[in-house]
Amino acid sequence: MLVRHCVEASNVDDNSVVIDPLSVRHVAVKAGKVEETSGYIDPSTHLNLDFSDHKVDLCIISEGFEKGAKVRYCERGFAFAIVPKTAFKHLGFVDSTQRMLDMKESIRVMREAKKQRANTS
Repeated sequence: MLVRHCVEASNVDDNSVVIDPLSVRHVAVKAGKVEETSGYIDPSTHLNLDFSDHKVDLCIISEGFEKGAKVRYCERGFAFAIVPKTAFKHLGFVDSTQRMLDMKESIRVMREAKKQRANTS
């Protein structure tokens, strides 16, 4: 499975440029179709000129974000749309290590709460 930045076809103009970069998501593609999706991209990492580690520049084009939506292809493989340079801004430093630690802690807390609910049922 490939995980890619993805944009819906309705959010791409006639020149294959993404219209609303905030409406890009990560998707997993399997057999030419969307298999799974995540939430929308975080502009503080994906559209931040001060954080180049995970910049969104190219997006595969899909018919939708729902599971099973077809991904578009061209003669060279995936059909891509370009995120315009105007979408990128200087948004400051991002502490990706702290963000990862915070995410892991949040998952731990959610799992613990789920266990407690199951134990009281």
